[in-house]
Amino acid sequence: MATDRRVSRVAELIKREVSQLLLNGIKDDRVGTGMVSVTDVDVSGDLQHAKIYVSIYGTEEAKAETMAGLKSATPYVRSELGARVRLRRTPEVVFIEDRSIERGSKVLTLLSQLEQKRQPEKPVQETEHSFNQDEELSAKD
Repeated sequence: MATDRRVSRVAELIKREVSQLLLNGIKDDRVGTGMVSVTDVDVSGDLQHAKIYVSIYGTEEAKAETMAGLKSATPYVRSELGARVRLRRTPEVVFIEDRSIERGSKVLTLLSQLEQKRQPEKPVQETEHSFNQDEELSAKD
């Protein structure tokens, strides 16, 4: 069993190498359909399995094509990782689509909509508040 520090270092190394492979190594046209980035890598404690989370920007069709291309390129990615990363055993690689960025943007959109709905109420309160301050200042004079 590897230490937590070693697991995190291996995960970062795999993340860096797979990112390079996405830019230059994978020749499958389906992978280039959507803009792909590696968001996280989760490596098991025994360094035998690696879940690679990818974020894909594009339409649903482009996302599906890109995931199909990544799944078909999995053996190539694993062999390249074996050549580039010095480990006793090369981990099994699984690509998982990460939709957390989409969920985050939806939450931000909802928050901005709530802020816009509350906006008309706010200036009235500020006007009353500033009026009260002016009264207090004139009362002190």
